[in-house]
Amino acid sequence: MSSDAMTEATRRRLTDRQADTVRRLTDAAVEEVRRTGVDGLTVRNVARRAGVAPATAYTYFTSKNHLIAEVFWRRLNTLPPVDPAREGPRERVIEVLREITFLVSDEPELAAACTTALLGTDPDVRELRGRIGVLIRRRLQDALSPEADERVLGALEFAYAGALVHAGMGYTSYAQIADRLAEVAGLLL
Repeated sequence: MSSDAMTEATRRRLTDRQADTVRRLTDAAVEEVRRTGVDGLTVRNVARRAGVAPATAYTYFTSKNHLIAEVFWRRLNTLPPVDPAREGPRERVIEVLREITFLVSDEPELAAACTTALLGTDPDVRELRGRIGVLIRRRLQDALSPEADERVLGALEFAYAGALVHAGMGYTSYAQIADRLAEVAGLLL
């Protein structure tokens, strides 16, 4: 992804100063989730932790779900491109699924917050959810091959989304998702 993707908020292009404010807010959101969990998270507390006024935080993020969805989006954008020359499609798909899962799996509170946030209904969350879905699909497509069966790609997307919901409901830990997804990918491929 371009550096613009890392400095662009959902709703507009940012100057360097604005991008720094957004970065401080997203970093503060992660710290706040670690401290209070998703239920204790508020945009006002994140703003205080980031050293900005609540009104400034709301200039960039319409809700706590929007803010946490942005955290996930930014982490997803830090992943390196899929190397199509590496091993076979099955191994590449498993690697992609593991990378995406491990973005938040070592932070259970953040993982739960991301799952909850991405199910949000406000327009900015929907926009980010769409971007995230497109990027995950592209990564899976790159791992498979350009001529991969569309049904397999769709099944892998469903498996990933279902795994997040499964973990969000407490049936599986976020740390276990990667292994479960590797099993599903192995069955499909």
